[in-house]
Amino acid sequence: MDIRKLTALAAAVVMTATCTVSCRKKDKGEVTEVEPVTDINGEIETGTVGTYPDYPISYPVIEKKETGDLYEAEDAKLTKGLKIVSTDKEETTDKDGKKVRTEVATEPTTKFDPTVKPETLIENYSGEGYVRGFKNDGSERVTFTVEAPSNQHYDLSFSIAADRFVNCNVLVNGTEISTFKTMSDSEFTLITLYGVFLTKGKSEIEIRPHGDIELDYLKMANNTSLSDIKYTAGSDLSNKEAGKSAKELMDFLTENYGKYVLTGQYASSDKNEELDLIYRITGKYPAIRFSALHTNGKTFDSAFKDIDACADWYHKGGIVGLMWYWEAPSKAKPSVYSKETDFRLKDAMTDIDIAEMTQEEIRGLYGEGKISEQCYGLILDIDNMAGQLTSLKNKGVPVLWRPLHEGYGDWFWWGASGVDAYKWLWELMYRRYTNVYELDNLIWIWNGQSESTLVNKSTFDIASLDIYLDSGKDYGSRYEQFLALQNIVGKDKLIALSECSTVPDIDASFRDNAMWSFFGLWYGKYIRDDKGEYSEKFTSKDALIRAYNSDGALTLDEYIKLRGGEKLVPEYGDEKPTTAPATTTASAEDGTDTTDTSASESTETTAVSTS
Repeated sequence: MDIRKLTALAAAVVMTATCTVSCRKKDKGEVTEVEPVTDINGEIETGTVGTYPDYPISYPVIEKKETGDLYEAEDAKLTKGLKIVSTDKEETTDKDGKKVRTEVATEPTTKFDPTVKPETLIENYSGEGYVRGFKNDGSERVTFTVEAPSNQHYDLSFSIAADRFVNCNVLVNGTEISTFKTMSDSEFTLITLYGVFLTKGKSEIEIRPHGDIELDYLKMANNTSLSDIKYTAGSDLSNKEAGKSAKELMDFLTENYGKYVLTGQYASSDKNEELDLIYRITGKYPAIRFSALHTNGKTFDSAFKDIDACADWYHKGGIVGLMWYWEAPSKAKPSVYSKETDFRLKDAMTDIDIAEMTQEEIRGLYGEGKISEQCYGLILDIDNMAGQLTSLKNKGVPVLWRPLHEGYGDWFWWGASGVDAYKWLWELMYRRYTNVYELDNLIWIWNGQSESTLVNKSTFDIASLDIYLDSGKDYGSRYEQFLALQNIVGKDKLIALSECSTVPDIDASFRDNAMWSFFGLWYGKYIRDDKGEYSEKFTSKDALIRAYNSDGALTLDEYIKLRGGEKLVPEYGDEKPTTAPATTTASAEDGTDTTDTSASESTETTAVSTS
């Protein structure tokens, strides 16, 4: 999906393998030779490689030690354009006997800048001075050489003053790990990156501000926040009338939360090209097949093939994940993007409790002018999608259901009218699907990604993030966003990585105590090139093979084995059909024909917001 770029305050992790600790999770069975015979569809596969070894979870031995070392900026390595400024502080007494502090520029030296006027200096700095002279292009930088007393996670705190918000990149041993934004109050403030992993010995910590700041020092302290991450989520679903298949899937996810990371991949079509591509490279299929249901506000025909592909994947032993790429119910401009549609969710809101009314009752309210055309259009879309989901229910398919994704942003219409409108729509959909259509096969995933957009916790089961990084950045575990989201929703909810640009580092996830319940790699350029072959732009082949064959990851074959074998679901028709009311495929104009649209690729970064 194309989304507006937001900078993530995401401390990454850096690993220089000096010594490693290997831990093997529950035996998933030996993985030896993969015969180049058939794929999951029974078709002949050519070009598959012979052997795929198991990769034990491996990372340097962690030894926690107390530390609080401070490194002055004036003692660090500076680029040529930077200056060090300082003051001599003297106290005198005024005519009323009060003490007055005056500042005087330091004497000229080869190290300090003597041209700075005293009135432009900032008080209360550490050491002999501080650094200024940074340019907007990020070309100036300061490099601290730190001495880590042991292999462990550290909090890195930069003392910075700035008169406007400035983005700063942080690199560890040459690898960019994070970007953060300064304060704008012109006072020295500590900005901390929590839980950066360093190995024992020397490391270089580099900061590159994209704007003028004053940099005083770097403080390195042992981290304690990672121990706050817990895996105590309960398995009870928000829908108290949830069906057997949904309960069993949720029980499995909960039981293995913190033990494994389930692999997931978005399919761009019912042909599953991305999933087959992963198999050809790794010898494994992802456990979860994700897809985006496309609608354009008037017809849902384009979702039919997706629904059939979902059912087929489930009956082959896999897990189904769905999101709704919901084009606004607008007559003229039915787009998902707020900039491209004239639909405004705030115009659809009503104080009338319509969530559990019949379509006939709601049509009556619309005819009487008591609800808007926008409101009526929403209901028709929601009900039409209910028909698709009911089809999966009738086939016994549980669904990881993620509607209204990335709700904290304003790029999609469901987030553009503010948090009250977003929460209203979530509640409307949840109650209608749960109480009217009795969709007991849904496991609800909240993807609002902000404390401000947090909906009623009794209306969702899993909280998730979408995290996209530039191809040149180390993806690591993204543990800081994991912790931030858990702090928002509580430790009783599963935390998942619902969309990502890069397959997360499984070793780093265990090292950093950030074992996402599952991840979902987006399609397009994140996995395939223009010729349809595997692209290493975001995830190298070696990293993909290692992730899919890691003892810490669950793939399709391993998921089936842990669930008790290949025959783990009923055949079509074995379960009782739904008694939910039938739905129509009408629009606000009772039209049915329009053209299909497809999702564009996601290219930018999404962050957790706690404000």
